[in-house]
Amino acid sequence: MSKFKKKKSGELPAVNTASLPDIVFMLLFFFMVATVMRQNTLMVQNQLPFADQVEKLDKKDLVMYIYAGKPSPRYQQTYGTEARIQLNDKFASVSEVQQFIYSERESKREELIPYLTTALKVDVETNMGLVSDIKQELRKADALKINYTTLTGEVSKN
Repeated sequence: MSKFKKKKSGELPAVNTASLPDIVFMLLFFFMVATVMRQNTLMVQNQLPFADQVEKLDKKDLVMYIYAGKPSPRYQQTYGTEARIQLNDKFASVSEVQQFIYSERESKREELIPYLTTALKVDVETNMGLVSDIKQELRKADALKINYTTLTGEVSKN
């Protein structure tokens, strides 16, 4: 006769959950570090053109974005269907582009100002006259380093 008795029920042992809070906090910390928040809410339609020769920008923090295109459907009631310019999170006129460039330069350190790049994210159906007006304002603001964002998400140099 044996002194040890076998368990006759086929139950599985309980799962040890002692390390579960550690795992949860590790995942939480990972997603907090890895997540990039969107800086601007896109208020214009932005179907980008195709380009076959592209070059990727190195430092995204040295880029000033100017969006141009028709207002997205939720803003068409207020702003109409004509192509407009978006600077940060608001619609702007062509005359406000120069002030936008100056304010962006003021927010950067002095030694980074020569490396600032202006990226134009222009919808395919936007009138070239609007783009020419934007470029004229950029010349007045002495922002001569311009890139055009393409369909593949990379930027072609001008």
